[in-house]
Amino acid sequence: MIMIPQYMRAMVLTGHGGIDALEWRTDIPVPHPGPGEVLLRITATAKNNTDRKVREGLYATHETGEATSFRMAGETLRFPRIQGADVVGHVVAVGEGVPPTRIGERCLLDFNIYRGDDPHLNLTPDYYGHGADGGFAEYGVFPSDQVHHVPNPDLSDAELASLGMCSWQTGYHMLTSAGIREGEHVLITGASGGVGTALIQLCRVIGAVPHAVSGPGKAEALRALGAETVIDRKQVTDWPADITWATGGRIVDAVMDLVGGDITPGLIDAMCRDLGARRTPPRLAIAGASAGNVTQVLWTQIYLNQVQIFGVSHGTRAEAQQLIEWIRAGRLRPVLAGTMKLSELHEAERLFVERGADFLGKLVIVPDGEWEQHGAGHALKR
Repeated sequence: MIMIPQYMRAMVLTGHGGIDALEWRTDIPVPHPGPGEVLLRITATAKNNTDRKVREGLYATHETGEATSFRMAGETLRFPRIQGADVVGHVVAVGEGVPPTRIGERCLLDFNIYRGDDPHLNLTPDYYGHGADGGFAEYGVFPSDQVHHVPNPDLSDAELASLGMCSWQTGYHMLTSAGIREGEHVLITGASGGVGTALIQLCRVIGAVPHAVSGPGKAEALRALGAETVIDRKQVTDWPADITWATGGRIVDAVMDLVGGDITPGLIDAMCRDLGARRTPPRLAIAGASAGNVTQVLWTQIYLNQVQIFGVSHGTRAEAQQLIEWIRAGRLRPVLAGTMKLSELHEAERLFVERGADFLGKLVIVPDGEWEQHGAGHALKR
């Protein structure tokens, strides 16, 4: 029989604010699985930029200046909240209607809180770590049908967490929304982060050709992941000219933008430089704004050049299922920057924001009690 404690340790978000809004607690009751749910003993949870943005209240949809959370599904953020979306754990208990045979499975969570049943539509997205408690704890309760068994012995729990849905499903949804096809050339900004590294690999899986834009010092690693070319964003003085030079004059069919800010108009210009040679309209999918939430774009540039723009958040059940199948088949490679203990989450938050030229891929958080088995072998070099 598996012994489940009454209380657990967790890092709890107590409100919008700085790192001090995250409090270390040792007296959180271990949740019980309800009908259709499982209880996971959490072994690894990957960090995502959304953790910081929610904490700081940076998800404004209007220029109010107010701190706000992700509100697409309504006011679902309640404090205190346990963050952490990309959860890996082992099933230790099941609720009514879930086969007891699931106990013992090593699983990866589909992080979405779905509001509808359509497997191909998710227009009011929410997620575990925001609308319900997530993985920065020792235990968590999640829907059984979104806790996917991934037994692959070649993947450690921390590596599996680095393949989590928050980044990979967002990246895949960018590609499907923009209708990316085999043979097309795709430019990816913010290519060294979780979504960016996922996009590079996903392009190769579907037969597209990825071109990466990133900071200095990451070109070799990004090429090893599959990037055809790597553009150092700090060396760019003219986006259309520099992209043309870097890609050998190839037409950029679409841009997957994770950065936003002032660079986006130049990226659109690069796609529109030779419209007569294109086979499809220029396409821009955007799923992030790390360089700024406000961008000045000429609407004449958009409609006269027939630029198609796709706003992307999260993804669908069908896309999550496809990603799980690719993971089980070994077609997706984990990009793990390293692991840190759950009790060190304050320092992990600082490192995540300040990541330098040697920081590539996902930072994964491991509960202190799981550290020797699931964290120590991948410890982040500091």
